[in-house]
Amino acid sequence: MPLLILGLLAVGLVSLAVPVDSLWPLWSDQRDLLGVILWELRLPRLILALIFGASLGLTGAAIQALFANPLASPDINGASGGAALGAVVTGYTLGLGEGYGLTIGAIIGALLALAVLLGLAGRKADSISFLLAGVAITAATGAATALALALAPSPFAFYDVYDWMMGSFVDRDLGQAALVAVIALPALWIIAREAKALDHLVLGEVVAQSMGHDVPRLRLRIIIASAIAIGACVSICGAVGFIGLVAPFLARALTRQHPGRALVPAALIGAILLTTADVLVRFAPQGRNLPVGVLTALIGVPFFLWLVAGRRWQRGLG
Repeated sequence: MPLLILGLLAVGLVSLAVPVDSLWPLWSDQRDLLGVILWELRLPRLILALIFGASLGLTGAAIQALFANPLASPDINGASGGAALGAVVTGYTLGLGEGYGLTIGAIIGALLALAVLLGLAGRKADSISFLLAGVAITAATGAATALALALAPSPFAFYDVYDWMMGSFVDRDLGQAALVAVIALPALWIIAREAKALDHLVLGEVVAQSMGHDVPRLRLRIIIASAIAIGACVSICGAVGFIGLVAPFLARALTRQHPGRALVPAALIGAILLTTADVLVRFAPQGRNLPVGVLTALIGVPFFLWLVAGRRWQRGLG
C-alpha cells in the first residue's frame, strides 16, 4: 500500500509537469501564466484522471467480488455504455445538458444497464453467461447512443462528442472536477466500507448472512453506488475501458486474492494507470488529440483476451 501511494504521488507530479517543454520557458519569465496553466488546465485534468481511475478500479473490484466473476468491469458489463447513452439522450435528445442534467442522465443510464445485467445473467452467472450478457448490453447501448446522435437536432452531434465518447480530460475545468468529486467520492466510500462483507461473501451467501450481512441490501448498495460513481465520471470525461478490469486483477494479486482487501489497492492502481495513460497521450504528434480511452483499449484488449484464454485453459485442466 505505501508503494502504491508513493507511485500515485509520483505520477501526479509527472502529470502536472508533462510536457515539460511547454512549462519550462514560463518558470522564469511568466510566472502568472504558469500559474494559470497549472491551476486551470493541468490540475483539473489530474483530478479527473485520479477520481475516474479510482472509480473504475474500486467499482470493478467490488462488482467482481459481488458476482464472483473476474471478467466483470464497468465497461464490459455495460455500466459505462449505459452511462454514455444516458448522458447523450439527456443532453442531445431531451436538451437537458445544462447543470446537472448530463450527470443525472448518465447515472440513470449506468443504473439501468447494471439492472439489466443482473436480470440477464443472474446473481451467480458463470463467466460465459456474464460475458455474453455484458457484450449484449454494451452493443445495445452503443447502437442506441449512435442512433440518438444521428437523430439529434444538431447535424454536428457526432463531431461534438467524439473525443468525449472515447474518453478525454482535455479542456475540463475545476468546476467539472469538483462536481465529479462531490458525487463520486461519497459513492466510493460507501463501496469501500463493504470490504469485510465482500470477503465474507466469498464463503457463500448463507455464511455471509450468518455473519450479519444482509446480502440483498449489500448487492443493492454496491450496484447503486457503482452506477453513481461511474455515471458521474462518464458524464464529464466519457467512457474509458479496461482500467476496471486490469486494476482489480493486479490488486487481488497483491492481497492474496482477498476481494475485500483488494478494494482500496484497486482504486489506487486504477488512479495510477489512468493518470499514466493521460500522460502518455500528450506525446501524440503535434496537432493531434489522442483520446485516453484509445490507449487504455490498446493495452486492455490483449490483457482481456489473455485472461479469457487463461480461464478456459484452467477449465480444460479441471
